[in-house]
Amino acid sequence: MLPFCDARAAGHAHIVDDSDVETPGVCHIEGWTTNFLNGDGYANASPACTMKSMPMLEIGFGYQHFWGQFIRAPLFGPQFKWKFTPVESGVGFGVGLNAGVNLTTGDLGTGSLIALVSLPVTSKVTFHFNAGWSYVRYVESQNAVFYGAQFEAKIRPDLLLMIEGFGRSSGDNIGTQVGLRYTPEEGPIDFDLLIGSFFDLGNPTFITFGVTVRF
Repeated sequence: MLPFCDARAAGHAHIVDDSDVETPGVCHIEGWTTNFLNGDGYANASPACTMKSMPMLEIGFGYQHFWGQFIRAPLFGPQFKWKFTPVESGVGFGVGLNAGVNLTTGDLGTGSLIALVSLPVTSKVTFHFNAGWSYVRYVESQNAVFYGAQFEAKIRPDLLLMIEGFGRSSGDNIGTQVGLRYTPEEGPIDFDLLIGSFFDLGNPTFITFGVTVRF
């Protein structure tokens, strides 16, 4: 049972991503661990930066180590996000490109090319929509369309609520996730706590703990 590793880009521990990039001139390190109730899981570390000279492009890489029924191996690969229009314009649009190579076998484990749309409704509520190509080596339908939507609401200045749904056109990995993001004093550190589940009865509930540090 695998989490939706290929879809997680700059969206922290969320599966559905937003269209924005990191603040130009700032880097971050995203770390999280996802644990399924049956004992499967994975850990992730993903540093990324946006340079002032290229404020529309976020460049990074991801390292993920899996333990589970189908794969027990590290995946490593590049992660890119290009922002075409900012959220402040009324609709944010971007594209995310990610890949992960199995460091044990050298095979391409995951890959994705996803269109990212962010639609602000109010100053506190935003919807995010994702759609695009998804490759996952370790499932029956390796190539499929990934889709997802997320509701994001700022409960207070330092606390964010997220509810999202996601899936693949092949009918696998369809699920939902809900969580909170706490940013003490609106500073450079985020803490994520999320719980989700796949609708497939063979996939159990999973819990994710995440930390993001910006510098």
